[in-house]
Amino acid sequence: MEGFFQRSWIYRRLLLVYPMKTLAAILVQLNAPLEIVELEIPSLKRGQVLVQIAYSGLCHTQLNEWKGSKGPDPFLPHTLGHEGSGIVLEVGEGVTKVKPGDHVVLSWLKGTGLDAPSTTYQGPNITVNSGAISTFLEKAVISENRLIPIPSEIPLKEAALLGCAIPTGAGVVMNNMQIKEGQSVVIFGVGGIGLSAILAAKHAKANPIIAIDIRSEKLEKAELLGATHIVNSLDCNPLTKISEILGNNGSDFALESVGRKEVMEMAFQCVRPFGGLCVLAGNLPKGEKIQIDPFDLIKGKKIIGTWGGGANIDRDVPLFANIFLKDANFLKPMISHEVKLSEINELMSALNNGQIARGLIGFGGVCI
Repeated sequence: MEGFFQRSWIYRRLLLVYPMKTLAAILVQLNAPLEIVELEIPSLKRGQVLVQIAYSGLCHTQLNEWKGSKGPDPFLPHTLGHEGSGIVLEVGEGVTKVKPGDHVVLSWLKGTGLDAPSTTYQGPNITVNSGAISTFLEKAVISENRLIPIPSEIPLKEAALLGCAIPTGAGVVMNNMQIKEGQSVVIFGVGGIGLSAILAAKHAKANPIIAIDIRSEKLEKAELLGATHIVNSLDCNPLTKISEILGNNGSDFALESVGRKEVMEMAFQCVRPFGGLCVLAGNLPKGEKIQIDPFDLIKGKKIIGTWGGGANIDRDVPLFANIFLKDANFLKPMISHEVKLSEINELMSALNNGQIARGLIGFGGVCI
């Protein structure tokens, strides 16, 4: 397959006769099911790369886009998805980071390379907007700086998690917190980001690692991946349980990855005075605020947000791949659902109902 891609003159000749098309799941109207449409792929501009998508992750960001949580969406209709893996089909002018046949991770985080303009796809009686990265398509036009080449021996299914979940969750632990051996951490919410944070905390030899969620099946995954304690917040007051585990000292670190006001406030409450750090990774609906006691800040508690776990994508994707993907089975517990593109709305519904650790869309026709 890669040899075919590398014979790019054949590929371009075919495109002159048969314009390439792709199926895509697009957002046409807020809070309405995504529509599966066939789109014509545009010619590549400078800095753009055409990628055959192997797997796409589903993140709460797409759920928030679907709901319009950040306000009116001026770009409708548009493509979706910001985490995935695939194989390069073609490169535009000026692209040097990747070549046809390369296996790549696709990430919303910017790396090195040209920052290409957004693009549009043409469909039947519709023009569809698309940003620098989209992954809910069989084939997608991607900006060079959103791609990270990876060795072909890395399985593309697990590699898709390197686009968002792992850089954000593991990045919080390794970049924002810089956890040392024996330090304590509480993870609120054990979806893709929370589970990735647990993996990194275990790698850093943190102890204890306390996972909190309302779904028993997700907590079981957290324990399997390295949590030393699991707490179902439907069964108890999490702060009371944390105090029992830590002896009323408070935790060294806390991560909130749920995106709920009361959980953010709880995460800040649970860290210790004089140096405890709370990191917020969840997204609140636009305009919603949290409340904290300023005296906690005076006592030395710290609270910050994180932009993708502070990850340097070109540095950290190879690092995380080396740590977490030496054994493909290591990350399998994180992937709770895998669907076809035609089943994307069922996957969105499951995520909205809190049933997913990390869901993937798998695309056929890729040698993986």
